[in-house]
Amino acid sequence: MAEDRALNVTELTNMVKDLLEGTFPSVSVEGEITNCRPASSGHLYFALKDRSSMIQAVMFRYRTRALGFEPADGMLVRARGAVTVYAARGQYQLLVERMSIAGEGDLLAMLEERKRRLAAEGLFDEARKPPLPRFPERVAVITSPTGAAIRDILNVLGRRNSGIDVLVLPAAVQGEAAPAELVARLRQANRWGLGDVIILGRGGGSIEDLLAFSDEALVRAVAESRIPVISAVGHEIDWALSDFAASLRAPTPSAAAELVSESREALAAEAAHLASGLEAAMRGRLDRARLALGRFDPEAIESRFMRALLPATRRFDEAREELARGMREAMGEAARRLELASRELEAMSPEAVLARGFAVVRPALGGAAGGDAIRDAASLAAGQEVEIRFARGGAAARVEEVRR
Repeated sequence: MAEDRALNVTELTNMVKDLLEGTFPSVSVEGEITNCRPASSGHLYFALKDRSSMIQAVMFRYRTRALGFEPADGMLVRARGAVTVYAARGQYQLLVERMSIAGEGDLLAMLEERKRRLAAEGLFDEARKPPLPRFPERVAVITSPTGAAIRDILNVLGRRNSGIDVLVLPAAVQGEAAPAELVARLRQANRWGLGDVIILGRGGGSIEDLLAFSDEALVRAVAESRIPVISAVGHEIDWALSDFAASLRAPTPSAAAELVSESREALAAEAAHLASGLEAAMRGRLDRARLALGRFDPEAIESRFMRALLPATRRFDEAREELARGMREAMGEAARRLELASRELEAMSPEAVLARGFAVVRPALGGAAGGDAIRDAASLAAGQEVEIRFARGGAAARVEEVRR
């Protein structure tokens, strides 16, 4: 019998690769994470082990985005993926597609079902969420009084805006008693108006540790709160159903404190920025005005003004001359009429009549002329004395005969 042909390493590796990948295209493995090494590329390299064995694993960046937790050494997980062979090292590994904390699959399914049901009721609608005030005077914090979350919140508020009053409403943040305590503190804050905004939260933990903040009664209390609520549960990768009912979700308790405290430095910088913008706008307008005025020297401006004024000046001069001419004509006509009236008046005066040869005869009374002028001879009697007045001088006479 001829001796079998020897395989080279690549041929053997490819045979093993085909065998493993064809036999295990999708498998679920439960084990403890060890040697967890997130790469700068976003890929996650780690190993899964139990008491006696270990398998290398890799999860690519586009898969890690769907993780609901941050993998770490010592964490018991359930990973699903394909068994592959890394030919360069002759090493088989698990190419992970999905991964969850062991035992949390049922919890996640329960939370997803609760989330869908509460969302259908409208508890997560943005329209019903009260807006956050920009400058709250008092912040009510519902959390454990001994946890790291309250220390982080107080440190941030003290650094950014120490003028804000902080009221801590202590409550358990995990365990069976936690949901009821959190609900009671939330309703107490609303009943007594204990803050302009409420921070509800705690530090990070496992999905079981954060379960109190997904309690249905608490979610409803958050949705009913008249005071805006910031849900600050765990770290950035953590989530709870209170996040969806709150006015705002903060990735961490420290971030929640930053959201409610406008930094004094930030406000000063904003004011300076607005002042700078206003100054720049005014300077720009002045520059444009100078540029526009720069095209006209004083003589040109005066010439333009005079050309614009000339029609009005001409109309004024013509109107003035017309008025003066009318006044002169009216005054001349009035003078002529006055002269004619004077002549008529002079011609009708008694002196003028006497000057034309007429005389005025009056009865003589006691040696003196008196009475009205005699107009009818019948009013005289023979022997009556009369006074005759001429244009110059007069005479006394006696009536010798009356002729009718």
